[in-house]
Amino acid sequence: MAVGAGGPNRSGAGLALGLVIAAGLVNYVDRSALSVAGPAIAAELKLRPGQLGVLLSAFLWAYAAAQFPVGALIDRFGSRRLLAAALALWSAAQAATGLAASLPQLIAARLALGAGEAPQFPVGARVVRSWFAPAARGIATGGFNSVSTLGPAIAPPLVAALIVAIGWRGAFVATGLAGLAVAAVWVALFRDPPAPSEPPTARAPWAALLRAPTLWAMALGNAGSGYMNWFYAAWLPGYLMTERHLTLPQTGWAASVPYLFGFAGSLAGGLVCDRLQAAGFSAIASRKVPIVAGLVIGAVFTGLTILAATSGVAVAEIAVALFFANAAGASIWALAVAVAPAEGVASVGAVQNTGGLVGGALAPVVTGVFVEATHSFAAALGATALAALAGAAVYAFGVRRPISA
Repeated sequence: MAVGAGGPNRSGAGLALGLVIAAGLVNYVDRSALSVAGPAIAAELKLRPGQLGVLLSAFLWAYAAAQFPVGALIDRFGSRRLLAAALALWSAAQAATGLAASLPQLIAARLALGAGEAPQFPVGARVVRSWFAPAARGIATGGFNSVSTLGPAIAPPLVAALIVAIGWRGAFVATGLAGLAVAAVWVALFRDPPAPSEPPTARAPWAALLRAPTLWAMALGNAGSGYMNWFYAAWLPGYLMTERHLTLPQTGWAASVPYLFGFAGSLAGGLVCDRLQAAGFSAIASRKVPIVAGLVIGAVFTGLTILAATSGVAVAEIAVALFFANAAGASIWALAVAVAPAEGVASVGAVQNTGGLVGGALAPVVTGVFVEATHSFAAALGATALAALAGAAVYAFGVRRPISA
């Protein structure tokens, strides 16, 4: 049964959310490792910035393509078996990245990683809907969404240290093995709620979902959010090393700072959603306000980074951008929980996430092209700010009513 913070299944809800967060941390460390190792891989395999951009985007195309079937499978069969298999697949793919000898092999490993990681966030949305009462879902959503910033905050110093100690290939093998250990813990401990308010066998009403203008506005708006987040996820270490001339160890620590702010922003976004709803805002409005404000402010500080005089100022401005971008991100997932019919929450989350992933997949490629053509990140930063502003406008004017089954 769905419970609040003080309900009878409080320990079960906490365990379920904790396991989703643990799996999500592994998820984000694995997907972020390439952005840290990218310069070393490019040097060894003689990749140009445009080629590295294609490699950085490969994960996202597979991740996006898997969202529709994954959402439907989770709604039909539940979370436990789906995420267990996914953890095993993406961990094996992560380890295989360390064995790749060419660009096509690296792309194949990243495609497998993307397909394997696809169930993570739809499972998180399902767990929140099943275990938590409406009044507690915003902060719970902020909790599982926080891995999208805590994982990338952990990854740069961790992966940089592994690269220095055992090389970039060893770093991928080591993180892949760690994921297999987390998969074993998930299987041993995670259970769906004993009396779920949304039974796992319920079918998502796909015909009704796909006719809803709200769903398509959510997907299109999330493309702008995804573009901004994946610009930083894919290229922040490269930006710091090439544009700001930091060493690999310096980059490892400097790149983690903005994501610590992003972690705080993710938690703040979920809390703001709950507070606004408690203050009388509708379920949709309480989500839209932090989404729109977060994307606009994130865009402004991304644009200001172009003018940053020092690497310290640049890192500070990126930290502010990621705080607000991730406050918006947590609210975007909370919006999926708020607007979806009970039997379609994972499917709605998956469609919205697909839009974010398409935008995200464009960011590494477009950035690589701009950097290769101009030898600067200025145009790439400007494009990222514009994408986030466009996403804010779509959420503001396109999301107006719940999705009816």
